Amino acid sequence: MFMNTVSKRSISVKFMYISITDDIINLFRVACATRGLLMSQVVVGMIEQWLKANKGYLPEAEYNSVAFDKVAI
Repeated sequence: MFMNTVSKRSISVKFMYISITDDIINLFRVACATRGLLMSQVVVGMIEQWLKANKGYLPEAEYNSVAFDKVAI
């Protein structure tokens, strides 16, 4: 559980596992660390951008129920 920084309520989170080459994960880790970011913050941001760009393919009720940019991970 994480706290939503906007409404101060608990938010349930899920873990996601992906397959990625060692070279890419190592570069990603260094790039995130250099910028002081958690890898999960960057991945969540990329997923949010992708969902926003593909909004037309999603059920509107479900899309509107997502609190984008409000979860501190």
